[in-house]
Amino acid sequence: MSYYSSTYDTTPRGGAPLRGSGWHRLGNALKTTVLLAGLTALVLLIGQKLGGPRGLAMAGFFVVVMNFVSYWFSDKIALAMHGAQPLERSQAPWLHEMVEELAARAGMPKPKVYLLPTHAPNAFATGRSPKHAAVAVTAGIMEILDRRELRGVLAHELAHVRNRDTLIGTVAATLAGVISYAAQMLFWFGGSMLSRNQDEDDGIAGALSSLGLLLVAPIAATLLQLAVSRSREYGADATGAELSGDPEALASALLKLERGAQLMPYDRAPATSHLFIVNPLSGRAVMALFSTHPPIPERVRRLQAMGTRSWRSGF
Repeated sequence: MSYYSSTYDTTPRGGAPLRGSGWHRLGNALKTTVLLAGLTALVLLIGQKLGGPRGLAMAGFFVVVMNFVSYWFSDKIALAMHGAQPLERSQAPWLHEMVEELAARAGMPKPKVYLLPTHAPNAFATGRSPKHAAVAVTAGIMEILDRRELRGVLAHELAHVRNRDTLIGTVAATLAGVISYAAQMLFWFGGSMLSRNQDEDDGIAGALSSLGLLLVAPIAATLLQLAVSRSREYGADATGAELSGDPEALASALLKLERGAQLMPYDRAPATSHLFIVNPLSGRAVMALFSTHPPIPERVRRLQAMGTRSWRSGF
């Protein structure tokens, strides 16, 4: 028996199953469908506005390809966006042992383990299913967390995988990123298209309408992300705390990670910010209004309440 499995409780209290039932996974499948439909409609609307029937047809083809790629390859894209490298077992055997023990506890295959070469402390999970999952940690998170706290973070990320949160997260990251980049490119290089593709009776009003759509599209994509992102974190906190049997460790880790993100914001690929366990952006000014994460104090309060209930019931 490993050190981690002998030190911490690894069986559900009273034999109860972990959170993350079939209903939860069904709910996430429905959310994924709604997200895909919303972002697809946004792309089609942009295509129709910019190119009329021809633009709509081109956007339709683009959407088919985009949805296929985002479903099957969004995990690889998310990892590539951050320059993640496979973390070999020989480099951190204790970390692989943690992931292995927690994955067995969750009744799922061991995910692949990746390292992000940044001192900003954070972590995320990705993949469309437990069989095609990966957990990524930054170099910084291993510098500021002790092993007990890191185990709580890994349990949280495996909870995302087990609850099928990672599919919707990676799909949202890929599609929102594509829409944001496309809108930027069209804004800077598509000025002639705005005037060329308007009907004569549209005039300036039609051009302004199309320009307004390009400005609003990235915001709309972000709001669609927000609609499906925040509640996932509370669920993963609860499942992860139950998975590790140590809610206080995850609560302590969240407080350290919040301070770390404030001192060292990480703004590479902002469209993927909702994948991380804490918001990697600065969280200041306007960005705070669009945070994909619930407030850390509330997450900590819920975890501490779980710890108190667990202690009273002999967890």
